[in-house]
Amino acid sequence: MIVKVEVEGMMINVISAYAPQVGCKLEEKERFWSELDEVVDGVPRKEQLVIGADFNGHVGEGNRGDEEVMGRYGFKERNVEGQMVVNFAKRMEMIVVNTYFKKKEDQRVTYKSGGGCTQVDYVLCRRCNLKEIGDCKVLAGDSVARQHRMMVCRMVFEAKKKRRRVRTERRIRWWKLKEEECSVRFREEVRERLSGVKEVLDDWATTAGVMREAARKVLGVTSGNRKEDKETWWWNEEVQESIRRKRLAKQKWDRQSDEKSRQEYKEMRQQVKRDVAKAKEKAYEELYERLDTKEGEKDLYRLARQRDRAAKDVLQVRAVKDGQGNVLTSEESVLRRWREYFEQLMNEKNQREKVG
Repeated sequence: MIVKVEVEGMMINVISAYAPQVGCKLEEKERFWSELDEVVDGVPRKEQLVIGADFNGHVGEGNRGDEEVMGRYGFKERNVEGQMVVNFAKRMEMIVVNTYFKKKEDQRVTYKSGGGCTQVDYVLCRRCNLKEIGDCKVLAGDSVARQHRMMVCRMVFEAKKKRRRVRTERRIRWWKLKEEECSVRFREEVRERLSGVKEVLDDWATTAGVMREAARKVLGVTSGNRKEDKETWWWNEEVQESIRRKRLAKQKWDRQSDEKSRQEYKEMRQQVKRDVAKAKEKAYEELYERLDTKEGEKDLYRLARQRDRAAKDVLQVRAVKDGQGNVLTSEESVLRRWREYFEQLMNEKNQREKVG
């Protein structure tokens, strides 16, 4: 089974699979892997892909010769079915996520039956997404079936938001007259333009036009692009500095991969959360104090627009399928598909018209 989830323009494909058991015929196992290959090949490279499956195989501990698809933290010995998992990962340029995190034995065992315990359930993702995986482990004591235990994997995918720019009228930068140099140049330009006119300017509209032309030359005009209101209106320098330190701690952890750097990064994440909470609280307090003023009214409208957009992002359906069953996500392709659908719907004859 494959589930496609569209999040802010990014498509995430989640595949759930159940491989034949050890005692099944080789033909049945080969057919399973052939069908899984076909499903994975149908996922575009630009889309995210995650596989969670009971592969009924043991990939084993250690990764000598298979470093590109495995970590060193598997479980016990590899068998034939486990080798099929490794071969599949190599074909599809994926990795066996479970094996990259050093865990206690109880947090690696995914299947318990009687006195035996094994690892047969795995999470796979594209090799290029390994850096986006935070953790993968088995929850000791939790189970989803009689023998199988729950395995969780934490991944962080960064969605690239498209900035929406609203076109506005290009305005003269009159505020630059506050600068002494601009003010002097503007007066000189106006005098030069007025002295060069042969006729007497007794019309205010004509005089204003001359002044505007001088202002455009000296002061310049705006670009006409208005950025979308930011949701982080409570942002301040303290939050920015805290986030900078958190990024440095994350880079240090990526380089050293030791417990000390991991703990430092964890503490910095908690610090960022506290700083953000303080910044929000302070910003809301200032907003409440300004509510009676005109500026406070503008802030209130801006906050309402942000909440409205947030609700639309969650509820709005932005992905449909084309005639062949492929998922469309771009606005242009979705609108084109809706047009095709309604043209077909409105022009085909119903059963009553055919009988008549």
